[in-house]
Amino acid sequence: MRAPRTDACGDGVIDVVIAGAGPAGAAAAITLARHGARVTVVDPGSTPRWKPGESLAPRAGPLLRRLGALEAVAAGPHTPCLGNQSLWGAETPGEVDFLSSPHGTGRHLDRAHFDRTLLDTARLAGARLRTARVRSARRAGAHWQLSLGPGGGLRARYLIDATGAGARLARQAGATVVKTDRMVALTARLPYDTSGHAPPRTSLVESAPFGWWYTAPLPAGSCFVMAVTDADLVAGRALHRPDGWWRALQETTLLRRRLDRAAVAPPSGLRVVRAATSCTVPAAAAGWAAVGDAATACDPIAARGIVTALATGIAAADAVHADASGDPTALGTYAELVGASHEEFLRGRLVCYGAERRWNTPFWNRRHP
Repeated sequence: MRAPRTDACGDGVIDVVIAGAGPAGAAAAITLARHGARVTVVDPGSTPRWKPGESLAPRAGPLLRRLGALEAVAAGPHTPCLGNQSLWGAETPGEVDFLSSPHGTGRHLDRAHFDRTLLDTARLAGARLRTARVRSARRAGAHWQLSLGPGGGLRARYLIDATGAGARLARQAGATVVKTDRMVALTARLPYDTSGHAPPRTSLVESAPFGWWYTAPLPAGSCFVMAVTDADLVAGRALHRPDGWWRALQETTLLRRRLDRAAVAPPSGLRVVRAATSCTVPAAAAGWAAVGDAATACDPIAARGIVTALATGIAAADAVHADASGDPTALGTYAELVGASHEEFLRGRLVCYGAERRWNTPFWNRRHP
């Protein structure tokens, strides 16, 4: 693929269009642009006032280094994550620290800033950004004909679906999204008063009868808290209402202690976020590939969302470059890699949920063999 100079080749066909500007799409754009491809990232550009925070594991370091974004991320407003605490399957807490990791500590992210950093890196690499939504994708001979909203279109040799777990474009290309559950996360960003004491530097997971809780500190004096359960169990505990969500939080042990010390107040509102597990089959075929959640969306208990997004974005971009260079097996090999990674996750999830046997409730009974 040639060095990126213009938005399209002489025949009006772009090398690669990437639908979605999240971490997976940005990682693919950076990698392809450095391979010499002409890349356009298409994204609606409308972002919520805040994004659910995440703890970035140390193992993301080598991926960010390959993308040339590690220093920019390290210079951002993120705070160190020194490990994970948990109350899971036992009455005594457990802890995993990152201090001995060869890749250094993790990070508690300002997600919006993190996403912008990756997208800025993609622009510097030569990728173009177009504010629009890909409404449909149709294969026309050796090219994709993409319909954009509000009006307009593009033609591209390759298409990368980074639209999220719905994998809308991959499905239009003939793939199937295989769903494992219907989990949701009910999330809030809460003010965090740290006057008189240092803020925590760890994330925290605590199981509950209806599912489990997660919290992590965020930059700028706030914290992210979410309750995770199956969609059909939300109403039974009124978790969709701030007062019901807050009452359930008061029944926790470690989480309540942490938030009590921080003088956190009840939320004024909640955001419901999809947290279900699914896999797109196949994750790639002739002329296209899915990345991030559009390829494999994992239960957040695995804490691998961003790492998987970066890894699949890089791997899919390498596969597209190899296919364009004459390797007819590259995209199929990538699809097999995604499938194997998802199966590995499912096996690990069985072990994880199997370790919690204290609750005889629908959520947990569904997850015990």
